[in-house]
Amino acid sequence: MKTVRVKIDLNRASSLPKGRVDKRRLDATTEQDIVLQQKADDGDALLDAAKFARRVRKRLGLTQLEFSHRIDVSLDTIRNWEQGKRCPTGAAKALLKVLNKSPESALLALS
Repeated sequence: MKTVRVKIDLNRASSLPKGRVDKRRLDATTEQDIVLQQKADDGDALLDAAKFARRVRKRLGLTQLEFSHRIDVSLDTIRNWEQGKRCPTGAAKALLKVLNKSPESALLALS
């Protein structure tokens, strides 16, 4: 693989790397378009988190109720995660990652 080093002088526009930007489309983008795209991206992120939470639980072979008892989280929280109404954050997100990578160790530590 070839490595290319580029020096950029922010005061000279000609030193900026050439990219594939459709400037007409970029200029035509409104603040409302940006807000709508952010909402769509947030919705997609919630669905991805929901799929991940569901996949981890199913991989362990547990029902929602069993899973909620094993990780000491309310059943409503598990349902909200899996339905995409809420997104696991902080420690819950870390726990799901550990359960995904090393389920036996994580469940042993939780028992």
